[in-house]
Amino acid sequence: MKTVITIGRQFGSGGHEIGERLAKELNIPFYDKELLTRAAKESGFCEEIVQMHDERPTNSFLYNLVMDTYSFGYSTNMVDMPISQKVFLAQFDAIRKIADEGPCVIVGRCADYALEEYENVVNIFICGNEACKLKRITEKYDLSETKAKDMMIKKDRQRQSYYNYYSTKKWGRADSYDLTINSSVLGIDGTVELIKNFVSLKE
Repeated sequence: MKTVITIGRQFGSGGHEIGERLAKELNIPFYDKELLTRAAKESGFCEEIVQMHDERPTNSFLYNLVMDTYSFGYSTNMVDMPISQKVFLAQFDAIRKIADEGPCVIVGRCADYALEEYENVVNIFICGNEACKLKRITEKYDLSETKAKDMMIKKDRQRQSYYNYYSTKKWGRADSYDLTINSSVLGIDGTVELIKNFVSLKE
């Protein structure tokens, strides 16, 4: 096993769980929120700032100006850069360092874009049927279906805006990835098996 697997996902599609199980079965490291801790540690940002900007682009000049007070100067060469972009670059650097260390699974954060020059990468996007996604969200967060739908729309909008803002590709579009899978068809376990087979064939 020598492949780095990146997973983009719709909210409620089970992308995190799929990535976690995949990494466990392949016996390789898994990074989702763990990436934020790594990026904060290596960049000098406090972790709260990294979490605040996690997959959330902001174009507010005033907001970035205020938040820049708390950045601890990630790089003196980027002093005029908005805090949101500094955080993105910190994550970008962390993703590349993680990939350099060996095979792993990385969820979200434009990892496919950060690693576009790497040959040993497979880029996956997980989507799902609305009914299945809403069921997962209502159960996981104990929400009504209406609130779950609002949450799903908001989260996907954030992820799409973040990806499209920082990447040269389009979030969720099939030609942005090597493989797009509807997890509602095969379920979590079946989707994990499909990805394992895909990676094996590619290698």
